[in-house]
Amino acid sequence: MDLDDLEPRKKKPQLRNLDPLSVEELESYIAEMKAEITRVEEKIAAKKAHLSAASGLFKNG
Repeated sequence: MDLDDLEPRKKKPQLRNLDPLSVEELESYIAEMKAEITRVEEKIAAKKAHLSAASGLFKNG
């Protein structure tokens, strides 16, 4: 079990005000968000693999 699973669920983050940002800042923000999406997708894949492996142990055991 990950320690993250023990933490209470958090509220949705507030949307960032994009109006004061320049084009360059917006592009940088997009890059940051894409990196975060990739990180979350990797965590989902790892958790699914862990669940699949655990499920396989119990089916065969």
